[in-house]
Amino acid sequence: MSSTTTFEFILILLVAIVALELLARKLRLPTAAALLAGGAGIAFMPGVPAVSFDPELVLIVFLPPLLMDGAYYTVWSDFRRYLGGILWLAVGAVVFTTLVVGAAVHWIVPSLPWAACFALGAVVSPPDAVAAKAVLGKVRLPRRLMVLLEGESLLNDATGLVLFRFAVAAALTGAFSSSGALLSFAGLAAGGIAVGAIVGALVVVVLRRIDDVFLAVTASCLSPWAAYIGGESFHVSGVMAVVTTGIIFGWFQHEVFSASARVRGGSFWAVMIFILEALVFILIGFSLRGVIERLGGVGNTIEQLGLPILGVLAAVITSRFVWVYATDYLRVPVLRAFGKKPSPPSPKSSFLLSWAGMRGVVTLAIALSLPENMPGRDLTLAAAFATILVTVVVQGGTIGPVIRWLGLDRNVQAEGNHLNEMQAYLHVDAAQLEAVKAHAYAADGTLLHPRLLEQYTYRVNIARRVVEESRSITDDREAHYDVVLAALAAGRVELLRLHRAGHIHDDLLHYLERDLDFQQVAAENDRKGPGE
Repeated sequence: MSSTTTFEFILILLVAIVALELLARKLRLPTAAALLAGGAGIAFMPGVPAVSFDPELVLIVFLPPLLMDGAYYTVWSDFRRYLGGILWLAVGAVVFTTLVVGAAVHWIVPSLPWAACFALGAVVSPPDAVAAKAVLGKVRLPRRLMVLLEGESLLNDATGLVLFRFAVAAALTGAFSSSGALLSFAGLAAGGIAVGAIVGALVVVVLRRIDDVFLAVTASCLSPWAAYIGGESFHVSGVMAVVTTGIIFGWFQHEVFSASARVRGGSFWAVMIFILEALVFILIGFSLRGVIERLGGVGNTIEQLGLPILGVLAAVITSRFVWVYATDYLRVPVLRAFGKKPSPPSPKSSFLLSWAGMRGVVTLAIALSLPENMPGRDLTLAAAFATILVTVVVQGGTIGPVIRWLGLDRNVQAEGNHLNEMQAYLHVDAAQLEAVKAHAYAADGTLLHPRLLEQYTYRVNIARRVVEESRSITDDREAHYDVVLAALAAGRVELLRLHRAGHIHDDLLHYLERDLDFQQVAAENDRKGPGE
């Protein structure tokens, strides 16, 4: 395709993404499933050109920002507290799944080299941060389970990618050393963390010195690629570099970003991540076209790859259950042997951790990066598609009912050492009131700002009363902000009426509308409360 045709084709894909997203919401389907099916459908439409991918380009374009998005919102204190459990899942479960899937594929397809089988296992082994975030953001879980699942999906990409690259190298060259692979893995991870820490520190330093909002947002968006390319240039883990940079940047973003930069940057970043995620899901559908054409049609594809794909699905799901339950029940005697008092294993928690193994964007990106001459490439692409489709639709689609069935959503409260919403508001409001008092009076004692003093005193009194009475304010809060939103809507209607009648200039319209927008965003956020 020519450059112009390629650009027009991308625009058509973006239109398709919007349509598929709207369709998924209307039918209440998982977005990933709609995009996968839509991509496959578009690929086989008459007149649609064949699409080929540069493997390295796929990784460098899609992987860094998608990893950064998960790392940026990591809660460091929780992450550090449950790091042991996270590593058991992020490293142990991924390695175990890779081995089980590789053995299952080689048993079903003996002619496929062991290295190619393990490469396939590495592709489908890591649960995905994007899929986990999309699903877990809609449910309520005890904090420990939420941190384990989110932390695992953040770190296991590095494990899966390193295993994948070793397996691909072994498949193409025929050389492999387990001891060398272990040492290389440790070196790659440590080096990636070091590079990520340096890039993260540089990003923080640079952003402290940038006053312009648009330059600050641009610089922050470049950081994931800087970390990834920096890591790969030093021959260490670019994935770990991005994750480390993301955690550091997320920790300091409250200090280095202005409110305006945070609002505008957050909006831009959300749109960019949405487009990149959707494009990857669409592209895997296109990759299936090449697989099916090479194998002589859908019927021949199912006949040749159906059994191996079913074996991969069974191995992926079963191996996670075996690993989670085995390690959860072995954890207790091991910790007791070291003089610790671990909490008893929870069959319900173990079941949920086993069930919440959704695969997604990273699996797709790694699968698309397979070299053209890789043995079993068609099987790997088809297996990646099937694994994502089944885990997202079946496991991701039922995670809410499973949580309710297990009773894990009951009495989900904040940690005992954390303030609740109104306790935090009381501290913030009190600090604001003291600042207002300091500026409310003139030197001679004259009250200069009675309205502000009254407003902030009222807020402190309300917050204190709610904390002391320990009552829920959900209904009162929603009723209050419903009125606020209604007032903002009325103001917006009047503003547009004035503009349409020619009474105000466009510049004034945009200025006042922006003010109403910020007020509405704040009111909608306050109406929902935290965690909604």
